[in-house]
Amino acid sequence: MRLRTAFLALTSAFALFLTIPGTASAAEGEFSYRYVDKDGDIRVGSLVDPPSKKCIEIPEIADWDVSAFRPRNNTDKRAVVFKDGDCESDAYFSLRPHGGHGSERLLLRSVVFS
Repeated sequence: MRLRTAFLALTSAFALFLTIPGTASAAEGEFSYRYVDKDGDIRVGSLVDPPSKKCIEIPEIADWDVSAFRPRNNTDKRAVVFKDGDCESDAYFSLRPHGGHGSERLLLRSVVFS
């Protein structure tokens, strides 16, 4: 009888542990992209360990009307890149984790990680 009660208590504790909401996580790794600076030079930018489930506007181009291009997703989460700055446009593309990438023609202004 005691074994059954101990088993029930242990099972209940485990079930309670599974229902506790987890903390927000970050995508581990680096997301890189190219952009043209104000002098017309191509630069490389990156986001290292970016937060998940949060829209991130590409910081180097946020204040002017250009787009970044050639994204590389070397994080452990799926990245969805958007052509606008607020992750809401219909123009988006999904990049798989661990090496997903786009060409020079894939333009982006913001990204969100799963």
